[in-house]
Amino acid sequence: MSGGSNQPISQDCEHDAWDPGLYTDNHAFVWKLGASLVDLLAPQNGERILDVGCGTGQLTAEIAATGASVVGIDSSPAMIQEARQFNPQIEFHVADARDFKFEPGFDAIFSNAALHWIPEANSVAQCLSQALKPHGRLVVEFGGHGNVHFLSVALERASQTILGETIRHPWYFPSIAEFATVLENNGLEVTQAVLIDRPTPLKGEDGLRIWVRMFAQHWLSRIPAEDHKRFLDEVETIARPHLRQDTGWTADYRRLRVLARKL
Repeated sequence: MSGGSNQPISQDCEHDAWDPGLYTDNHAFVWKLGASLVDLLAPQNGERILDVGCGTGQLTAEIAATGASVVGIDSSPAMIQEARQFNPQIEFHVADARDFKFEPGFDAIFSNAALHWIPEANSVAQCLSQALKPHGRLVVEFGGHGNVHFLSVALERASQTILGETIRHPWYFPSIAEFATVLENNGLEVTQAVLIDRPTPLKGEDGLRIWVRMFAQHWLSRIPAEDHKRFLDEVETIARPHLRQDTGWTADYRRLRVLARKL
């Protein structure tokens, strides 16, 4: 980058399978449950902050409301289009968290419910570290070790039933020690880390099916459309003993929350 441009170097992002409408209507809990993370970030007026994996920009807007100068990036063009539509005063870019760079550096980097989508954790940590000013802070939360265990088992076993092969989950759910090592290897000192069990109710009688349609394209994209209903039926059958209560479906979320600073 040169000349103080705020454009990310890389926008080489994968095929966009995100549905902003479905995300906003049925999965607002993703960003609502991240609101307390903004409190931990404690953004200050005039600070420059990067929101990595900003989605449709609700938490980005909360950060901006404190008077901080915030930039949101996400690999999904559809999500960024939605974010720009509702928050035209905020700077948003389509960018790959594994390969981006901004100038000047940021006082803080924030990320909620995004990093578990990216198994190349070292590349991400390297970009995060490079984007921070010396002593800048990192505040992140994403799926930790054991996250959506029963959901993953149901999806994997259902794929075996429908396709005759087990499609393993693609997510990155590290332990505290594993992720802390990645950060420390990239010049980021972990100051606080915790795993949080967070069983999360899913909206509506079809809550589990809607969750699968939103977040499990890794499986649905490989299963013929005519077999989707059978696949969803099988996922529900396998998950029911663990994730179905009288009040409805629950996702067995487990979150890893980490605070760190650049050395």
